[in-house]
Amino acid sequence: MRILLAGGTGVLGRATVPRLVAAGHELVAVSRRSEADAALRAAGAEPVRLDIFDGGAATQTAEGADVVINVATHIPPTAAAARPKAWAENHRLRREASRVLAEAAVATGARFIQESFAPTYPDGGADWITEDTPLAPVAQTTSVADAEASADLVTSNGGTGIALRFGLFYGAGSPQTREIVNGARKGLFLLPGPRHHYASMVYVEDAAAAVVAALDLPAGAYNVVEDEPLTRSDHAAVLAQLVGRDRLRLMPAVVGRLPVLRALARSHRASNKRLRESSRWRPTAPSVREGWAMVLAEVDREQR
Repeated sequence: MRILLAGGTGVLGRATVPRLVAAGHELVAVSRRSEADAALRAAGAEPVRLDIFDGGAATQTAEGADVVINVATHIPPTAAAARPKAWAENHRLRREASRVLAEAAVATGARFIQESFAPTYPDGGADWITEDTPLAPVAQTTSVADAEASADLVTSNGGTGIALRFGLFYGAGSPQTREIVNGARKGLFLLPGPRHHYASMVYVEDAAAAVVAALDLPAGAYNVVEDEPLTRSDHAAVLAQLVGRDRLRLMPAVVGRLPVLRALARSHRASNKRLRESSRWRPTAPSVREGWAMVLAEVDREQR
């Protein structure tokens, strides 16, 4: 298949590009810099300049594509995340760029795959959360519904629109992951929320594998998360053991009540049953027990 990919130079995109190429697809990836061009070519993709907010240009670039994939995001660094303005570009990508790319998919008859965010669900306590659970966004995630509406637009026009609701990414190439690892090595667990709350994570390589699996999925929303989400206390214990600490100190409860962290502090025990039953996707990291071991090995190799 010929595939147009937006967001191919981000954390998820960099993991997705080689998988799509290895699967035998002809991949055209949006790029804004010559350095990114070189990396994409080295991975087997064809870089292309495209303003993803320009409808005419997007439709022209999508001509001949069988699939349009949008995994473009702009998540602010932790130090800036408390400022509402820091999320403006990410909101614009999910609201405007997703719509532009979805309309390009409709115009060209392409399948459309859109990134989404599982932590937009309401607090579910210890109950399993499925895709039928209504989203409950906070200020930083209000645009998630807009992104998913773009996928729905494609489906409502007779095509196939898919929303991949990713859990919290972790992988060696993620700045947020490096912050968590550095915090753990100092004895701190930097994921907010009470000790009994669950967090649904996804190893970035498993997230990339889900993008490839979505090439054959029926229309709809899918949770892309690990098999076994852990509570904060169990998660912290796993990470403590891997970094050689007796224990990690959890963040104070008041931190999770800050507006910018409210969604992350919720209890999310999301189920990946729909994705597993609809495809051959299986996570290589069924839980953070396996995932963090792989990530820390990758981080150690990078630092040598």
